[in-house]
Amino acid sequence: MSRIGKNPIVVPKGVEVKFDNNCISVKGAKGELFQEIDPSITVNIDGDVITFSRTSEIPEFRSKHGLYRALTQNMIIGVSEGFKKELEVIGVGYRANAVGQQLELALGYSHAIILEAPSDVKITTVTEKGKAPVVTLESFDKQLLGQVAAKIRSFRKPEPYKGKGIKFMGEQLRRKAGKSAGKK
Repeated sequence: MSRIGKNPIVVPKGVEVKFDNNCISVKGAKGELFQEIDPSITVNIDGDVITFSRTSEIPEFRSKHGLYRALTQNMIIGVSEGFKKELEVIGVGYRANAVGQQLELALGYSHAIILEAPSDVKITTVTEKGKAPVVTLESFDKQLLGQVAAKIRSFRKPEPYKGKGIKFMGEQLRRKAGKSAGKK
């Protein structure tokens, strides 16, 4: 039995969950999300408790059991509380500026990079003197939030010598020692 899959999900107040035609929909204060569920997984909604079970012990079904339970849990947390990711832009002359749904990044290239974010993702930037600019992303869709954050990070990944680039807040980078001094 899947350890994650067998745990029930308690639905908080203000969140509405429906399951029909192998599709689960979750609606809350922040938005509405949909997820198709494989027919091998059965979903039981009893009041404000959701449980998942599988039809067989085939390894493929066992892996999907925990997957769909985790996806549903993330959907419920997203529509009730939301998710947040923070990225640091580290480097001399590196800047980040958000205007509406557009993020403008100056990352040492010959041109500024402009990213048009999806409407479900809210972008804010904070620039303080003496500190690296911080880009904050907020959304109710965890998958979309991670995809946008990974796209922003891909514009200039942190390099291992000086640590310049875009990194997630709290991310530990593996640093390399540079060239050693010339031998005599």
